[in-house]
Amino acid sequence: MSWIRGVACQLREWRAVRARWQADMQAFKVAQRQARRTGAEVPEDPGPPPTAFSLLPWLLMGMGAFSNLFQGKTPNPWIGGLGLLAFNSLYIYVATRSFVKEKRKATSTRVALALMAAITCGLAGGYGGSWLLFFPLLGLATGAALRGEHLRWAGLAVTALAAAVSAIHEGWNGLNIAYAAWISTMVTAAILSLSEAVRELRAAREKLAHQAVEKERLRFSRDLHDLLGHTLSVIVVKSEAARRLAPGNLDAALTQIGDIESVGRQALTEIREAVTGYREGSLATELDRARSALSAAAVEPVVRRTGAPLAPQTEALLGWVVREAVTNVVRHAGATRCEITVHSSPERVSLTVADNGEGVPSTPSSPPLPGIGGTGLKGLTERLAAAGGSLQAGPSPRGGFTVTAELPVEADDVSEPVGATAPTAS
Repeated sequence: MSWIRGVACQLREWRAVRARWQADMQAFKVAQRQARRTGAEVPEDPGPPPTAFSLLPWLLMGMGAFSNLFQGKTPNPWIGGLGLLAFNSLYIYVATRSFVKEKRKATSTRVALALMAAITCGLAGGYGGSWLLFFPLLGLATGAALRGEHLRWAGLAVTALAAAVSAIHEGWNGLNIAYAAWISTMVTAAILSLSEAVRELRAAREKLAHQAVEKERLRFSRDLHDLLGHTLSVIVVKSEAARRLAPGNLDAALTQIGDIESVGRQALTEIREAVTGYREGSLATELDRARSALSAAAVEPVVRRTGAPLAPQTEALLGWVVREAVTNVVRHAGATRCEITVHSSPERVSLTVADNGEGVPSTPSSPPLPGIGGTGLKGLTERLAAAGGSLQAGPSPRGGFTVTAELPVEADDVSEPVGATAPTAS
């Protein structure tokens, strides 16, 4: 009955594996057709996954023993029949568990393999002849169930048992059985290990490709947020200024319109650079833009910068902080004055953006309130932390809102971590 239950269990598992393989093949065919249409590299055929059914046909090696038993050529046929049934049941049990790593390493699998070895020695030692062929079957099961150092010693043990038992019945010819047991053990283990390694490598490659796509998507989403959030805010503020100035001061309105054109052209250039991945930031440029945006929004800009020049990567990161903080001042603060201070020491550089507006609380560690740029600040916090820095934002004790960023003078190159939150519009 255990044999029948094992076969039924294997059939259920095989159907599930086959269903997954058919789904993978369907996805592979779709990807293959798309690759041919677009001229991309055609993906590899994954092929059917290995299952225990690849080991079950080898049970036919025991047909000689079954034939002798059926024809009455075996002494004590009840003992031989029970031994044959027990061996086949254990073989199927071990084979069905050998293709799942957790089950293969389980103690029950090792115990079943040891029982197989004991039954094989008993049957082959008692009957000889065709019953000796159970040693190569034992080698197949051993090679399927064991890996690494355990396989080496188990293979030697199976070979030694086969040589000792076979020599009793066949003399020197028994070495053929020992050799067959050794070969079946090692070849089975090599083939299944190679197949498993290939599938794991393919899965790892697909995972890395997926992570690379996700990383690029997050980079693009982050850059578009940082670019468009600031640029569109400046365009809106300058458009409102031009509308207010047009009736009484046409020249000033035309100046604002010229700034809008300049900002728009610069935004197009930055978007192209973001798409191609070659965008570089400049702190000096962002400070100039901050002065222009704040002045257009009727906010007095006060910019102070002291210390030595900074590395390009550090300037780029601080430039993004200036852009995000000034955008929030223009859009949300209701301020009349904004101070931007940059100070660099030999080891670290600090940037502070403080306004005298309403000071609505919105920190990177707390959920952003509606209309507050907390999500953008959270994205900047992650980027600065990846470069060895920090960012803090919150209401100032003197009123208003303050954003403070600190970085090493030589900031690390920042790669967007896979799975990080992609910033959305502030």
